[in-house]
Amino acid sequence: MLSPPLTKAERAEFLPELQSAGWVLQSDRDALTKTFEFKNFVDAFGWMSQIAIWSEKMNHHPEWFNVYRTVDVLLTSHDVDGLSMRDVKMARKMDQLAE
Repeated sequence: MLSPPLTKAERAEFLPELQSAGWVLQSDRDALTKTFEFKNFVDAFGWMSQIAIWSEKMNHHPEWFNVYRTVDVLLTSHDVDGLSMRDVKMARKMDQLAE
């Protein structure tokens, strides 16, 4: 296990921040989703390339789907079957690099 599941206290501390940034807690699984919109395909793909490098550094890889300028992202930690601090950190990094 790379990091344990989020505790109730961590959920109360971190999930509201992410939700206010546009992340949505899924009702059918313990995961966060967000849709990122970019100016064009090159910007979307460039952002995905940056995230790919960070994903390797963080050893945490998103589920994502790209069409033209839109990237749909789902974050969850498969080894704990739910959210962990890796998801919180990855969501923050994605938001930071999308600015």
